[in-house]
Amino acid sequence: MDKSIVIKKINENKKQPNLRYRLKRNVEDFTNLLFLTLFDIETPVEENIETLEVQFDELINLACWDIEKPCSKIWSNYLEKLPEVLEKLNLDAEAIASCDPASLSIEEVYMAYPGFYAIAIYRLAHELYNKGFPLVPRLMTEYAHRQTGVDINPGAHIGESFFIDHATGVVIGETAIIKNNVKIYQGVTLGALFVAKNLERTKRHPTIEDNVTIYANATILGGDTIIGENSIIGGNAWVTSSVPPNSKVFHSAEIKVKTLPNVS
Repeated sequence: MDKSIVIKKINENKKQPNLRYRLKRNVEDFTNLLFLTLFDIETPVEENIETLEVQFDELINLACWDIEKPCSKIWSNYLEKLPEVLEKLNLDAEAIASCDPASLSIEEVYMAYPGFYAIAIYRLAHELYNKGFPLVPRLMTEYAHRQTGVDINPGAHIGESFFIDHATGVVIGETAIIKNNVKIYQGVTLGALFVAKNLERTKRHPTIEDNVTIYANATILGGDTIIGENSIIGGNAWVTSSVPPNSKVFHSAEIKVKTLPNVS
């Protein structure tokens, strides 16, 4: 085998000039340091802000490909938003600690709850997404997805005091809207009824109003689907149309017991 021919063919098929996996690694380092800067009492804030700015400049160099949309002011605008994001995350942690009887302390929530970590990275990514810098926030939430099993698109809109219990398998789509004091359990999907590229600019995912609880493995689909406030969606429910406020929606299982013939 002529290795030079193989190398030539590989190089000919490397067709994405901006595809640098170093960006992915750098985003993970940035995300880790950002999380510690906001929460770890032993991590110096002032010193780390300087380091984060340097790291972010490198992310811009790797990911800001559109010369029509300069990225130079994104960091200063993002930095201004961090105190507000931290306030929201503290409310999320308090909601988890107050709702979950298994929680032993607020510190446990910050350090040991995958749902809180996924929410934290989502909120930090969402602010960057709002600045029109989409790839880095997508990589941030995908990093959290790999860590926790929770897949929240950074474009989703999520209100205050959000609680994901047990976390694994949760999927929240890009155009989902979740309002305040919502609690969801493992395996919940807030997804789209139809998947087609021409629906890119439309609202494809449901709206969840205030004080809704959605139990394990429930699936709620469609951009026009609204779950009214104070409603409860039971486990394994499949919902594709709106539910009025103060409703209870449950899946009814059908159990059939097969009786084997007596062969004795």
